[in-house]
Amino acid sequence: MQSHSQILIRSTFKDEFFSLQGKTIGIFAKEKLDGDAYTDWNNAITKAGFTKQDISMVVAYIMAPKDDKEIALMTKSSVCTVDLFKKFYWEQIMTAVDQDKRVKHLKIADGMDSAIKRREIIPNVSDPDDVEMCYPAIVQSGGKFNFKFNVTSENDNLQFGVICASFGVKYKEYCSNVARTVMVAPTKSQLACYDIAYELEEHIVKKLTAGARLCDVYEAGIAWLREKKPDLLENVKKNFGFATGLEFREAFLVINEKTTHMARKGMVFCVEVAFQGLKNTEGKTDAEKTFGIWLGDTVIVKETGPAEILTKGAQKKSKQVSIIVETAKDDDDKEDLAIIEVETATAGPAGRSRRTAVTGERLRTDFSGEEKRKKNQERLRDELNKKAYARLSKGKEEVAGPRLKKANVAYRNINNFPTDDEVKHLQIYVDKRAETLILPLFGEPVPFHISIIKSVAQSVEGDYTYLRINFLHPGAPVMGGQEKHVFSHPEAQFLKELTFRSSNTKEPGELAPASSNLTNTFRLVKELQKKYKTREQEEREHEGVIKQDTLMLNPNKNQPRLKDLFIRPPLSQKRISGALEAHVNGFRYTTLRGEKVDVLYNNIKHAFFQPCDGEMIILLHFHLKNAVVYQKRKIVDIQFYTEVGETTTDLGKHYHMHDRDDLASEQAERELRNRLTTAFKTFTEKVEAISKGDVDFDTPFRDLGFPGVPFRSTAILQPTSTCLVNLSEWPPFVITLDEVELVHFERVQFHIKNFDMVFVFKDYHRKPVLVTAIPMNLLEHVKSWLDNSDIYFTEGIQSLNWVKIMKTVGEDPKEFLREGGWQFLEPEDNATAAAEEDEEDDDEYKGSESEDAGSGSGSDSDDDSGDSEVDEEEEDDDASNEDLSSGEESGKDWDELEAEAAKADRQKAMEEEQESSRMPAKRPNQRFGGSGGGAKRMRR
Repeated sequence: MQSHSQILIRSTFKDEFFSLQGKTIGIFAKEKLDGDAYTDWNNAITKAGFTKQDISMVVAYIMAPKDDKEIALMTKSSVCTVDLFKKFYWEQIMTAVDQDKRVKHLKIADGMDSAIKRREIIPNVSDPDDVEMCYPAIVQSGGKFNFKFNVTSENDNLQFGVICASFGVKYKEYCSNVARTVMVAPTKSQLACYDIAYELEEHIVKKLTAGARLCDVYEAGIAWLREKKPDLLENVKKNFGFATGLEFREAFLVINEKTTHMARKGMVFCVEVAFQGLKNTEGKTDAEKTFGIWLGDTVIVKETGPAEILTKGAQKKSKQVSIIVETAKDDDDKEDLAIIEVETATAGPAGRSRRTAVTGERLRTDFSGEEKRKKNQERLRDELNKKAYARLSKGKEEVAGPRLKKANVAYRNINNFPTDDEVKHLQIYVDKRAETLILPLFGEPVPFHISIIKSVAQSVEGDYTYLRINFLHPGAPVMGGQEKHVFSHPEAQFLKELTFRSSNTKEPGELAPASSNLTNTFRLVKELQKKYKTREQEEREHEGVIKQDTLMLNPNKNQPRLKDLFIRPPLSQKRISGALEAHVNGFRYTTLRGEKVDVLYNNIKHAFFQPCDGEMIILLHFHLKNAVVYQKRKIVDIQFYTEVGETTTDLGKHYHMHDRDDLASEQAERELRNRLTTAFKTFTEKVEAISKGDVDFDTPFRDLGFPGVPFRSTAILQPTSTCLVNLSEWPPFVITLDEVELVHFERVQFHIKNFDMVFVFKDYHRKPVLVTAIPMNLLEHVKSWLDNSDIYFTEGIQSLNWVKIMKTVGEDPKEFLREGGWQFLEPEDNATAAAEEDEEDDDEYKGSESEDAGSGSGSDSDDDSGDSEVDEEEEDDDASNEDLSSGEESGKDWDELEAEAAKADRQKAMEEEQESSRMPAKRPNQRFGGSGGGAKRMRR
């Protein structure tokens, strides 16, 4: 009896599967499998006379170059690795040094496994299950160094000195890696060796270009080291890295002296430089006398030029990874350390010496969050103008002007002119086919296309009917104060209006009065205008619309599917549910009526999955690259959702906390939420697998959200890894952060409860987006989020006219950037004079704090004679402020203001007296104060 595997193998060896002309079969030698099927397969191969050959190296070389989707995943994986270094590992080391804390290597390494699942550590990943460690993190110190990736961190205490670490994050199976060396109180010899390692790695990255053989890259690095520091040749590791991707280490693509393969565009390498067994002549203990240096980054080979470092966000310059330890000594004794001379510290509690970490040239404790943010904003400001100028210099910036439409021509030649009797008899004639009105002027029929007619009006006065025709012309007033129509020849002569009159009297022998022609013309012109405007509206809606490809249906009928979903915007006035299916190259939504809506994967710019946590709906939202037309409407955002609870509450129903029905309904709602979340999550995972990276669902971070008014109502704006969105309300609000140039805060003042937020885009011809009514107490929260997203922001106390600003910027962007760009938005430039005056006042009255306290209330009272001088100066300041805010009230003293107030009171009293005299006397209780004492006296 043959097994199923034997039958399958025998059918595989038929002629339709194998030509049987070759006798070699490629295998992956390192893949060792067990089982009966694998044994039967090997026996069949041997029995058929085939020879085995390892093709691992060939396949690895073919698969090594990454496409655009894989590069995006590798980049995101590198970002996760950098975040893990900066937000966890670096903080762990700094905390241990600051607090003189003893922590074990293994504890730090194990902490990274849990840290990558925390959103505050890895904020750019919506699903924590998508990330994992490539290998157990390696942390080494105390003179014991082994720079291999198969070693594990020992359970020993961290020793301050040279600390080496290497770890990598795997995002959706794509690996990245970083290796760093942190030096606590480094000596001069350690700094010198570190600088050599840093420069050597940079040299290798420059040599790693497309077309370069890996062995040549290795030889270039060795030659550089032989020239700069030949005594380190015996300490350097025997390779400078390896290719990575789905496999963390491709054994056949190692940068060493034996690999002759060439680097190709899209290949990703883990470049590393390691020096082991280095001697520290200034060390005092055995652990300090031996040290090592380990540097490594993830890089990608570009088409031209040197490779690009994907993990450059993890600092590695010597000043950035060196920590100065400040030890307590006598006051006159100072310790000169390699980076900076630091004054000695006083002894801490219990007589222990206090350790203070120094990064760069300042104490770490001196850096507050505000200073870090300010420093980062200065860096972003400097980069902003440079990037903008480089972006504009790549190609000629097109100035967005009024779009000249193709002129509508009534008749191309005389042969198309109608020959009807009305035209011959010089009567008004409407040509529906050509959409033209033919009017008799000076004895000749003159055609006017319907597009040039602004309006028509008909009136009857006595025995005559009048038809007035208004034409479009330059300078004609339109809604909004702007000219809607653009004329190709604005200097030509235009006809403004025409009026025709006809008699209402029916002459003998006529079937209808002469005015019937005007009435018929009025009706036909109105119909043509309506038809023409409808067609123009449809054409405007179709602008920018690109026809989608044809949806390829999955023939297996096992595609991912979600039922009972509603669509926004709705396809009809009545809400009808439907099912959403994921096929080969796109989605198809089918309603119960059979209406179909297709959304292709390659047209999706952003895909969002918003769970039902804290929401009444659970949804999938797609922000499209190019607009599509459904039901004659242009759509850029499309959403599929279902409700998970009651959106309305019956206020007349009595609720009791222990009501069994209420408890059962709450339990059922919780179960429904869990079931829907699981179903939607499974659907998104299957779609990401089917689309092969075209669709990557992002989830909003509700904890980072803040309220604002993007349209007409208040909504919760929630950041994602790439956008700022509000998806629960309709219309949706979606801002792509990569398209934002800067953010400006308006109306930022302490006495105002809310402020506004303006998004200015890199496309200067795009209208800025305004979000209003953001609570003032969330200003720091919003600033912190923008700073973490590397978005430059400014603030001011006034609302700006962004239409005029962007018009000025769009006229000559390069000149605008050369003159300073967006620096005019910074508050320092607007308040320099005021700040200087404040400093002078502070210096003048610094010595008398009591006078300052008295002058604080002196502007409101006149009985403090001792502070009269200060009061006069404050009044002068108030007057100067009034000059800036209101020219009408400037220069008025208190007497004039009191006189105006008294006059206003008298006028108000007279108005109230006149109003009371006009009221009816039927209800005296209203006239004399309602139900008060006056009403009682009237009843008596």
